[in-house]
Amino acid sequence: MVDRVPLLDLRRVPESLDNAMIETFSRVLKSGQYILGPEVEALERESAAYCQTKHALGVSSGTDAIIVALLALGIGAGDEVICPTYTFFATAGAIWRTGAKPVFVDVDEATFNVTAATIEGAITSRTKAIMPVHLFGRAAEMEPILALAKKHGLRVIEDAAQAIGADDHGCRVGGLGDIGCFSFFPSKNLGAVGDAGFVTTNDEALHRQMKIVRVHGGASEYHHSMVGGNFRIDALQAALIRVKLPLLEESTERRQKNASLYMKLLAGSPVRLPAPATGRHIFNQFVITSDKRDALQAHLKTKNIATKVYYPVPLHLQPCFDSLGLKEGALPVAEKLAKTSLALPIFPELTEDEIRYVADGIQSFERA
Repeated sequence: MVDRVPLLDLRRVPESLDNAMIETFSRVLKSGQYILGPEVEALERESAAYCQTKHALGVSSGTDAIIVALLALGIGAGDEVICPTYTFFATAGAIWRTGAKPVFVDVDEATFNVTAATIEGAITSRTKAIMPVHLFGRAAEMEPILALAKKHGLRVIEDAAQAIGADDHGCRVGGLGDIGCFSFFPSKNLGAVGDAGFVTTNDEALHRQMKIVRVHGGASEYHHSMVGGNFRIDALQAALIRVKLPLLEESTERRQKNASLYMKLLAGSPVRLPAPATGRHIFNQFVITSDKRDALQAHLKTKNIATKVYYPVPLHLQPCFDSLGLKEGALPVAEKLAKTSLALPIFPELTEDEIRYVADGIQSFERA
């Protein structure tokens, strides 16, 4: 009998995985190698293979992955980087921290992602890069974005923090632009037991530059060609992620199965369901929209069904970006999504009964 459904429960892991993680923790603890080293190098090889890129580089978080990418590309004061306003704060926060200006653009209502059409009008002589976000695990339509970037001589940084394993027309995210940025935050499809992330690239020179950025801008110890940062990934996090990486495909398939069941059970409901994807959607989140979002969320809470709003305030309306001069109404699609979107539980360990309980909760709201 189901009487509550959490948004996410990281404790629902098989005993065999728990045991493997404990054994790995003990092995790394006894190794005495806690920063970078062989565990990190192995994770980098395995992550690059999974993302179908030539290189991957472990870093300290998904946010730091974006900062490393920007610094490696030489982006800073006076430069502009185009990004969506409807995304997690780190996308624009990382741009701001380099001294560059985030230029916010609207998104497509059906996919939640930026498109070439929403980007093109924002390009200026100061634009240095475009940063599409593959939001909620759905890849942005990259081919026209890449064509636009080539036309204007711009770099493309993929914010793929929520989208490991997603693809656009058969091509994995992270290898489509110049650099891909990923997060191993615990709630991601492949999560660490703390903060961690990685960057990907097919460009040998960019890979070398990002390695320099990762260790305070030093190509060799105590010799610094630039000011980078301490963006190293812990060996322990790398080792624990390596235990989970071989299980990622199965875990993603369970998310997709859960999403399919939601789509079936909620077909014909007044809530708007995720639009079909042209590529592989890995469902880091399952996000519906409803004009009665707040009331629906309150109703589900009475039934002990956890939900979450991603994201209640678009970035162009955040107080810290007031100086950019964008007011309410400037980017209307994102503003609408901020008022109507609602994420339902989608984690792979959900049971069918729990998904049916959530769907029944939504249907009962509509009948009320």
